[in-house]
Amino acid sequence: MEEQNMGKIQLITKGLIKENPTFVLLLGMCPTLATTTSAINGMSMGLATTFVLILSNIVISAIAAYIPDKVRIPSYIVVIATFVTLLQFVMQAYVPDIYETLGLFIPLIVVNCIVLGRAEAFANKNSVGDSALDGIGIGLGFTCSLTVLGLVREILGSGSAFGFKFIEGDGILAFVLAPGAFLALGYLIVIFRKLTTKKAE
Repeated sequence: MEEQNMGKIQLITKGLIKENPTFVLLLGMCPTLATTTSAINGMSMGLATTFVLILSNIVISAIAAYIPDKVRIPSYIVVIATFVTLLQFVMQAYVPDIYETLGLFIPLIVVNCIVLGRAEAFANKNSVGDSALDGIGIGLGFTCSLTVLGLVREILGSGSAFGFKFIEGDGILAFVLAPGAFLALGYLIVIFRKLTTKKAE
């Protein structure tokens, strides 16, 4: 029982450190770089992806045995697209401002390599419960990464955090633009890997 519980915990924690989609696996770079102009945008994109990831993992795990191998990937995409459409309706109804800000990147979750990758690498081979935990773990890792990246860019680029201005005047404009996204991400990857390597030692 204790080994099973440890296994469940590892399913959740691996996405935060060992298999972090942003800082370790370098997946989903398009939304990572494009939507992290602020902490709230990064967090919103991460949570939206997590929602789709958990539900699609659950459904794909449940129906994987009944899907012919030849139509496996198209079937997964249909499942993922269904949850992305549901997410769009919910966001348009309850958080229209965030939906407008994230724009095209919400429908693009359908082809996000993180979501499709977990369906192919994990959900179709494991139980519904484990697949849900995997979705939670990877989703949390993605959300935390995007929030941290967005926060760094927002602080340096506009002197604010989560929309609250605490530094007078303008920040470094480059960090709000695309070059700043690459620069901030590169430094964060270096810091993350140094910290996790020391911890492993």
